[in-house]
Amino acid sequence: MITLDNNKINDLSKNKELYRIMKMIKEIHFGSLNLIIQDGILIQVNKYEKIKLK
Repeated sequence: MITLDNNKINDLSKNKELYRIMKMIKEIHFGSLNLIIQDGILIQVNKYEKIKLK
């Protein structure tokens, strides 16, 4: 399990793509991220989030 705190996310701010992915991970309560990679290059990120109704 990876724990994300603000210090770790701020350290990643130099790499914009990685920073955005880490920020999305931190914001998801229930869901997933799907990374699409082509020829070793990240070309798309799909974010699926579930909202639980009470």
